[in-house]
Amino acid sequence: MITVTVVPRAGPRGARHDAGMGTQREHDLVVFGATGFVGALLAGYLAEAAPEGVRIALAGRSREKLERTRAGLPERAHDWPLVTADSADPASLAALAGSARVVATTVGPYAKYGLPLVEACARAGTHYCDLTGEMLFVREAIDRYEAVARATGARIVHSCGYDSIPSDLGTLLLREAAGADLDRVRAVATARGGFSGGTLASLLGHVESVASDPGARRIALRPHSLSPDPAAEPAPVQPRDAGAPRREPDGSWTAAFVMAPFNTRIVRRSNALQEWGYGRGLRYEERMAAGRGLAGAAAAVAITGAMGAVVGVAAFPPTRALLERVLPKPGTGPGEQARAKGFFRHVLTGTTVDGRTVTATVAGSGDPGYAATAVMLGESALCLALDDLPDRSGSLTPATAMGHTLIERLRKAGHTYEATTR
Repeated sequence: MITVTVVPRAGPRGARHDAGMGTQREHDLVVFGATGFVGALLAGYLAEAAPEGVRIALAGRSREKLERTRAGLPERAHDWPLVTADSADPASLAALAGSARVVATTVGPYAKYGLPLVEACARAGTHYCDLTGEMLFVREAIDRYEAVARATGARIVHSCGYDSIPSDLGTLLLREAAGADLDRVRAVATARGGFSGGTLASLLGHVESVASDPGARRIALRPHSLSPDPAAEPAPVQPRDAGAPRREPDGSWTAAFVMAPFNTRIVRRSNALQEWGYGRGLRYEERMAAGRGLAGAAAAVAITGAMGAVVGVAAFPPTRALLERVLPKPGTGPGEQARAKGFFRHVLTGTTVDGRTVTATVAGSGDPGYAATAVMLGESALCLALDDLPDRSGSLTPATAMGHTLIERLRKAGHTYEATTR
């Protein structure tokens, strides 16, 4: 079994502290980027779900916009403090980090705006969570600020949204249910949702970097690129993240999953940070469900073709410029009705080293990248602020920073986390 050591926190609400926070902080939790599309959704979720007495503040560049965002929240949030801070102003970020126990940020693309806040939180001993799916940003944040965060006791927790909580916590749940090392895990995702301008800007930025920078391309292609020592990769060859449509043993069809190149690295980092607690020989892959029969085959071909076309167009500056003109702009996203119709369901099937099969299901309602992500990031931030957690600091993943404590929170918030063995 995977074991963790819990560090108890004492003191009345409003006077909590961690090992890296020797003095009382003004705020328990600050939402940075609250005036953006996803930031406003996160603030709205916290206004409904946060326990009474949790000290929450909203932060962003414009006080006027922050006031408008706050005015649109439920009444209980109308007295939340407002903090003016800018990613281009290190002093404002240092003040922000120093005032908070936890900062939850939605300000992306993270490769463009995120590193200064990671640095500020790492140096202040402030816990940090984001919803990035940007591999190059996470690698750079690890390389620059891992040691600083460990020294101050800060938990820097990336990817606390649809990237990559279903994958990361689903694999943790699978390992706990198996009670033995895992040899292989295959996750198949079914989802309905839209894209925001910010998400698309992050995707285009990643493709541009990989296309133009050989070093970035090497990081993107390395299966263990986010692990503590990427060069010390376990012997098994990992499954490809891309590839042709596939007919599965049960007769269904799957296609390459657009988030697999990032999610797989997060799961492998979790495994490595736990001293290969899932199994040193673990082979992990993700696919996207396309359906059954001829319709499923056609859908798998269409998904694969569309992904290839977008990457191809985004890789070249002239065509990328044309694409940027027609795609949604940052700060926009699907409307309320579209978000309500969304859902996600991930089925993870694992084989243990002794030949048994274990299955985990992670599911939730609402657009996965927005409505469901607001729940995931909101509960992650509350978990970091309020709960007894594993005795770890540094650059972490949801599974290694919060683990089963976060799973229980998400269950209570209405998401499904189930595992069966046979």
